[in-house]
Amino acid sequence: MAIRVKIRGFNGLLILLGLMEQALQRTFLEDETATAKFAASLLPLLHAGDVVYLQGDLGAGKTTLTRALLRLLAYTGTVNSPTYTLIESYQLPPFDLHHFDLYRLKSADELEALGARDLFDAGSVCMIEWPQNAQDWLPGANIVVEIEHAEQGRWVQVQNNKLD
Repeated sequence: MAIRVKIRGFNGLLILLGLMEQALQRTFLEDETATAKFAASLLPLLHAGDVVYLQGDLGAGKTTLTRALLRLLAYTGTVNSPTYTLIESYQLPPFDLHHFDLYRLKSADELEALGARDLFDAGSVCMIEWPQNAQDWLPGANIVVEIEHAEQGRWVQVQNNKLD
């Protein structure tokens, strides 16, 4: 998704550069506790209507991050990976959170059959693992979280495509 910004003066340029630096900052997560702390820093960026792409290899920690976000939102139930169901939904006070795992997706027709298009509404946040498997079908991401394995933990990078 390309964003066009009209920059007015030097101060506007400094603000834009600050946003870009913040948007592309990499953070090292050494364990699940660090992932939970990272989730706490990500939570204020999430608003109803957002689409979040979670990118990373198998076992990178995409579901762990989603579970940490749900715990921060006071969800106390079981958080299952939607690997086989494709979608797990959680009704929460600030917004509904829909967690997609498209790793096993064979075609976008499966998403249509599940009524997934209706989940992308103004009252929901959609967290999507393996978005590249339905890229032509999915709406663009407001936030992209990339997680990659490291020798003793994970590297995570957030790209915030929102300018608010």
